[in-house]
Amino acid sequence: MEAEKENARVRMAVLEDGERLLEIYRPYVEETAVSFEYETPSVREFQERIRRTLERYPWLVVENSGGIAGYACCAPFKERAAYDWAVETTIYLDREQRGRGYGRLLYQKLEEILARQHILNLNACIAVAEPGDPRLTNASREFHRHMGYRLVGRFRQCGYKFHRWYDMIWMEKLLGAHPAAPEPVIPVSRLEDIPL
Repeated sequence: MEAEKENARVRMAVLEDGERLLEIYRPYVEETAVSFEYETPSVREFQERIRRTLERYPWLVVENSGGIAGYACCAPFKERAAYDWAVETTIYLDREQRGRGYGRLLYQKLEEILARQHILNLNACIAVAEPGDPRLTNASREFHRHMGYRLVGRFRQCGYKFHRWYDMIWMEKLLGAHPAAPEPVIPVSRLEDIPL
């Protein structure tokens, strides 16, 4: 796994990555309950998601000798001002590239950047099935647990896909102490010396 990571590099996404990133995301929409979307977005819509994200937050891709192997990004946890220090994290890997350490590498870089932005709370919204099934193996829950996230909430049978009800859990990781007067969040577009 470490050898695979040594041959990988992480960089900020650009709009031109949209088509490849959508190729990675498409099977999660069309074949799994990992994503609760029913329809795969268009390339243009996906590029717009990237553009909007990069205005404030990182959208990272990991590349190896074969090209882009996966991505991680985040979005506002909620839109109201009091939530500024919290984000929702997301990660998707090419299904042939899992198990090589790319997920850990992406999330480590994402956390470094978010900490520089003064983000304090990382939240992950994860579909789960008890027991797991072929469309949802609960691997995301285990990955987040391995990355230091802890379970903070569960919504039962709140997502319906492929003729089955799925639960959704929230997992959380804190990046630091919560001071009485937190530093303002710095948009990623205004950060200097991004650690990539």
